Amino acid sequence: MTGSDQEGEDDEKTQDNEAHEKEILNTYIKELEERLTTKQELRASNQNAQNIRPAESYFSKLDSNVKKNTAFVKKIKNFTGTQLDVYLKDMSGLNLSKYVSEVAAGLVDAKLKMTDVAAAIKLCSVLHQTYADFSQHLFDNWQKNLSFKVGEKISNPSKLRVDLRLYADLVQIGIFNNKNAFTLLGNVLTTLINMDKEEHFNVSIILSFCKHCGEDYAGLVPRKIRQLEEKFRMQIPRSTFLPPEKQQNVKYLLRDYYLSITKHLIKDHQEMLNFEKQNIRILQNKGELSHERKEKLEAMQTAIDKLYTATQTFAEILDEDMPTLKAQTPHQSQENMIVTGSGPDIDENSQSYIEKIWCDVETQKFYCQLPELQAFLPTSYINKIPSPPQEEDALTEEVLDADIATEEFEEEAKIEEIPVTTEEEIEDNATTTASNKIVLEAFLNNLPNCVNREMIDNAAIDFLVTLNNKHNRRKLVKALFGVNRTRLDLLPFYARFVAILHPALPEVGNELCQMLRQDFKYHVRKKDQINIESKIKVVRFIGELVKFKLYSKIEGLFCLKILLHDFSHHHIEMACNLLEVCGRFLYCSPDSHQRTKIYLEQMMRKKSVMMLDSRYVTQIENAYYYVNPQML
Repeated sequence: MTGSDQEGEDDEKTQDNEAHEKEILNTYIKELEERLTTKQELRASNQNAQNIRPAESYFSKLDSNVKKNTAFVKKIKNFTGTQLDVYLKDMSGLNLSKYVSEVAAGLVDAKLKMTDVAAAIKLCSVLHQTYADFSQHLFDNWQKNLSFKVGEKISNPSKLRVDLRLYADLVQIGIFNNKNAFTLLGNVLTTLINMDKEEHFNVSIILSFCKHCGEDYAGLVPRKIRQLEEKFRMQIPRSTFLPPEKQQNVKYLLRDYYLSITKHLIKDHQEMLNFEKQNIRILQNKGELSHERKEKLEAMQTAIDKLYTATQTFAEILDEDMPTLKAQTPHQSQENMIVTGSGPDIDENSQSYIEKIWCDVETQKFYCQLPELQAFLPTSYINKIPSPPQEEDALTEEVLDADIATEEFEEEAKIEEIPVTTEEEIEDNATTTASNKIVLEAFLNNLPNCVNREMIDNAAIDFLVTLNNKHNRRKLVKALFGVNRTRLDLLPFYARFVAILHPALPEVGNELCQMLRQDFKYHVRKKDQINIESKIKVVRFIGELVKFKLYSKIEGLFCLKILLHDFSHHHIEMACNLLEVCGRFLYCSPDSHQRTKIYLEQMMRKKSVMMLDSRYVTQIENAYYYVNPQML
C-alpha cells in the first residue's frame, strides 16, 4: 500500500468519525428542544389553569359513585405509565372532587419507574387543570414524603431517586403556585448532599437528578456534548426556567458533592494499595493468605470500582476533570496477590508441555495412557460403578489457606484399633476356598516382580477378571499399602495398578489413599527420628497417586504445607522426596501452579535463615531445581 492510499483511508475514517459525532450532537439537540418545548407548553397551561378549569355545573354531570371513585383511587396507587390513557378515560367520567386528596396521596406513594415519570406529569397536569385544590393536596403530600432529618438513612433510595425527579419536573411545569415548592426541592438536595459527604450512599440519587434535571436547574451540559458544540460551532438550546445565578448556585452545590466523592475515591484507593502491600508481606513471610484477607481485598476492589464508575459519570455530567489515582507498582500486581490460580496457558499435548511436566513422551504415556477396561469388562458394568463418595472432611482451599494449629501435631500415642470381624468378613472367609486363597497369595507374591508397564497392566486386568471379590480387594489394598520400604521402585507401578482399577473399583484407590493419609499424619505427630525409610515411602507413594489424580492436588499440597510448618530433620527429607515425585506435576498444572510456587519460595527462605546440615541443604536445592529447572 502506497503512502497516498494510506492517507486516503485515514481521511475517510476521519470523515466517518466526524459524521458520527455530528449525528450524536444533532440527536442531543433535537431531543433537548423537544423536551424543553413540551415542558414550556405544560408550564404555560398549568399557570393558566384557573382560566380554563370547568365550571361547577360540569362536575354535577359526572359520576359521583363511591365504588367507582374508590376503584379509581386504587388504580392510581398502582400507577404505571402504560395505563395513562385508561386513567384519563376513567377520570373524564368521574367526579373526583371529594377524592382529590386521596388521588394526590396515591400518586406520591406510588412506586414509579423512571419510564412512568412523563405519564405521571401528564396526569398531574390534567388533574391540576380540572380541580383547583389538587395542587395544594399534592404539595402537602410531597412535603411529608420528602421531609427527612440530617443523618437519617434513606430507607428506599430507588423510590427517592424517581420521586426527586418527578417532584423537580412538577415544580418546573408550574403545578405548584407557592414559593415553598422550590424551597422544598432546595432543602432536599442540600440535605442529601451535606449529610453524605463521607460515605456517599446517596450518590445514585444525586446522579439521577443531574442526568434528568441538571440542564434545567444547574445548566449542566455533558463534557462530550460541550466539546462537540465547540468543534462544530453549533448552538445548544438552554433552559430558561431558572435565571443563570440560581443555576450557578445549584451547580456549586453539586460540584461540592463531586469534590467530596473524589477525595473519598483517592482515600479508599490508597487504603486498598496499602492493604495489598500488607498482603504481599504476609505472602513473603507465610507463603499464603487467609480466606478472610482475600475476601476483604475483593470487597475493597468491588467498592472502589463502583465508586470510580460513579465519579467518572459525575465528572462527565459536571464537565469536571477526573482525579489522578496512584498506579500500582510492579510488585503490587495482582499476579502476586493470588494464592491459587492459573500458571501459564499450556497445551497439554504440546511437546513443550510434555517436556516440562513429564520430561519425555514415555513418562507421559505411563501416567496418562491406561488400558481401556471396556475390552475386558462389560461397558454397562463400568458405567454403573458409583462415583467415590465425598469425604465429610475433604480438604478445600479454605482449609489449605487456614493457619496450622500447633497442637494438632503434638506427639500423640498411636491408638491401634482392634480389628472387628464383621458378619460380611465371616461370610467372605467362609466362601473363600483354599484354592482361591492359594491363587490370591500367588498373585500378591508375584506383584513385586511387575517392574514394567506391560507386566503391571496385565496384573491389573488379571485381578479384575479372575480375582475380583470383596475379600480379595481388601487383601489387595493391604498388600499395596504394605509394600517394602526399600522397594521405592515399585511405587509408580503400584500407583498405575490402582489407577487402572479405579474406573471399575474406586474403593481400592479410596481405601489406599485413606490409609496413606492416616500413616502420614501418624509419622508427622510422632516427630521421632527413626523409620525414615517408612516415612519416605509414604510421601513418595502419595506423590505417585497425585500424578495419577487419585490423591487430590490440594491434599498433596496440604502434606507439603504440614512438612514446611515444622521444617526440620526428617520433615526436610520427606518434603524433598514429595517434591521430587510430584513437585513438577503440581508446579506445571495451572490449578496448583501459584500455590506450589509459593511453597517452594517459602522452603528456600527457610533454608536461607536456618542453620542446616549441608546434606539437607543439598537435598532442598536438588528438589527445588528439579521442580523448577528454569531457576538454574
